[in-house]
Amino acid sequence: MAAAGDERTRLAAGIVAGDRRLLAKTITLAESTRSDHQALAGVVMAELLPRTGKALRVGLTGTPGVGKSTLIEALGMHLVAQGHRVAVLAVDPSSSVSGGSVLGDKTRMEALARHPAAFIRPSPSAGALGGVAAHTREAMLFVEAAGYDVVIVETVGVGQSETDVANLTDVFVLLQLPQAGDDLQAMKKGVVELADIIVYNKADLDADAARRAMMQMKAVLSLLRPASPHWQPVVLRTSAATGEGIDVLWTTIVACRDALAASGELAAKRQRQALAWTWHLIDSGLRERFRADARIAAILPGILARVGAGALTPTAAAARLLHDHAPDSGALNDSQAKG
Repeated sequence: MAAAGDERTRLAAGIVAGDRRLLAKTITLAESTRSDHQALAGVVMAELLPRTGKALRVGLTGTPGVGKSTLIEALGMHLVAQGHRVAVLAVDPSSSVSGGSVLGDKTRMEALARHPAAFIRPSPSAGALGGVAAHTREAMLFVEAAGYDVVIVETVGVGQSETDVANLTDVFVLLQLPQAGDDLQAMKKGVVELADIIVYNKADLDADAARRAMMQMKAVLSLLRPASPHWQPVVLRTSAATGEGIDVLWTTIVACRDALAASGELAAKRQRQALAWTWHLIDSGLRERFRADARIAAILPGILARVGAGALTPTAAAARLLHDHAPDSGALNDSQAKG
């Protein structure tokens, strides 16, 4: 027990002191599937929690090829030049073979990765919906405790509900390509409605196309209800390659954060996010316990085979598993009887 306490103290003190190696190690513990690793990360987080919550959290998404990493590096270098400390939590697609990150963001943001005021953490999405890794929120809190005042969460952007990243961050930025079917892109209502800022990147390649796309998007936004009554979504153009529009993008991000904070919406939003993440962890934890239960493991293959063969409906299968063979159902029934 004493050894565990010493390790907790060492990790927490190292993170506060800005030790990037210990910060990375603690995030790895949180991402581990081993319960002892997760428990250690949990006690470290409990100690550091008062130091979190002060950073500006920016979510950024867009389809592959839109230039997310290039733009983040340009924005990150702009920020560190102004004295900010920037953390990038870049969620990579997972390899179906190794389970690890495929793209390797440190190779895609070389200049930013080398800067002493920046910290880049690529994490495998491991099949997580919405392109957000299962422990992205924990990683975000750890980097905030380490003193990074701007946290950028980059997602895979492959189409499955960007709600996840919007539910983790203060300002949500959607990247678009001006030449990639603007009419169709503009009508992706579900994603557009979540965005606080919509950015047409690589605008230097075709200025006319970027201008047309921006006009179309503004027309679409005029027909939609904004996500916040205190902020009207802004449409911008940038070129990460030339640096065009990077300063305006940052100014707009700060303006959005300030508008939400002044109205009280930012504090309420973060409270909702914390509660939503709690339920997310409860749901995932119950699912893991369900699958790990010996009684479930014994009958699950047979029930699934019957469902696949059409001999049992999914509704009946789920009811049987949940009601007749739920983990700890005996203990639950005993407590209910006593009550």
